[in-house]
Amino acid sequence: MVQIPEETGPRMRARELGLPLGRFKPGKFNAITDVEGVLVGHSTIIKGEGPLRPGHGPVRTGVTAILPNEGNIFMERMNGGGFVLNGAGEVSGMTQLMEWGLIETPILLTNTMAVGAVSDGVARHLVERYPGIGDEHDVIIPVVGECDDSWLNDISGRHVREEHVREAIANAASGPVAEGNVGGGTGMVTCDFKGGIGTSSRKLPEVLGGYTLGVLVMSNFGKMHNLRVGGLPVGEVLAEKFKHAPKRGQTYGSIIAVVATDAPLLSHQINRLCKRVALGIGRVGSYAAHGSGEIVVGFSTANIIPRRTQKMVYKLKILLDQRLDPLYEAVMEATEEAILNAMCMATSMRGVNDNFCPALPLDEVRRFLDAYKPIFASVKKRPQQSSAPASRERPSDEDREGEVTVSAARPTEVRGAEGIPYPTRPAPDDPPEGSSSGSPAGSDS
Repeated sequence: MVQIPEETGPRMRARELGLPLGRFKPGKFNAITDVEGVLVGHSTIIKGEGPLRPGHGPVRTGVTAILPNEGNIFMERMNGGGFVLNGAGEVSGMTQLMEWGLIETPILLTNTMAVGAVSDGVARHLVERYPGIGDEHDVIIPVVGECDDSWLNDISGRHVREEHVREAIANAASGPVAEGNVGGGTGMVTCDFKGGIGTSSRKLPEVLGGYTLGVLVMSNFGKMHNLRVGGLPVGEVLAEKFKHAPKRGQTYGSIIAVVATDAPLLSHQINRLCKRVALGIGRVGSYAAHGSGEIVVGFSTANIIPRRTQKMVYKLKILLDQRLDPLYEAVMEATEEAILNAMCMATSMRGVNDNFCPALPLDEVRRFLDAYKPIFASVKKRPQQSSAPASRERPSDEDREGEVTVSAARPTEVRGAEGIPYPTRPAPDDPPEGSSSGSPAGSDS
């Protein structure tokens, strides 16, 4: 039998290892639930061992539920969006999400062949809660994402049932989120180590808006030699130690990510934010292989779009596009940390046909990190601040509809959308046709 190095110490989140994980601070729970009103719940199914018997097991799978707006998302919808980096995967309901720019159902994560059962379970749950669906209300298309857990799970046995969907929704809560081998991530693998559910958040400084952003991933992608932990090529070293360990060879895997933020974003801005999640996935080592599905769903909790209203219009608060950059950086950081949290918290698992997936060896990661600590210690990771006083840069909740111009945008009062300084004095009017051009724009006349 092949000897596989096994981790024996306690599991911990990536940040507890002292990894360099970006310049922005996490929220209270360092989880997607740091965004107010977002709830997360799991239903985990682990049964049987030994040879694969389709329909009987072994079973290593489950369901994870993300509930925006404390579960009242059907009647009080929110702006949503998404991004597909590589489409060898599925998020049902995403076509409508991208068309309307609205989230109106919970978001569920599970295995590939359970999408139908989970979608049906969510539909039944919502119809019971809102009997007017399909009559006085429009029909619904639940948002359900999937990854292939067949290396460890009897996926063709379709062991996820309606009761598991209901359990995940009923368990949904704010606060700390269970990670690793839980819910939809139970049978997932990342870079040939045990993966699963992971989450992280970032809280922007007040001068950058003070917004909170969270990411939750169901991580199931990659090859060991590509793995990077905190930017370090840990996978290349570990690949040598684990070179004789059996690995899944038929699939590269996939990852589904869910982004939530309280920043007031429109759908097109959420789409752009979701694109930057792909950069965080790449930081851990993904190259979005041919057979991989990297799909991202996002939503903003800042505005409510009511299902019922007597009015013909509704008002939205919208963040200026030129203030999105800190959110882009934050979502990249949070995505990277969420994936690493999934790996750091997951434990080794044996599944179908005794396929064994080892946990990421944290002791090896620490040894690698210790060699680089002197370098990290010399770097101060403090968010850049402009020279303007904070009191002038603090975002205003005041509605200034029709008054805000690019040159008045906080915090960069004299910069345009591309960050190029505007002239501090107005340029002279263009000279009449046929006359000389006069002084250059912006110079003294």
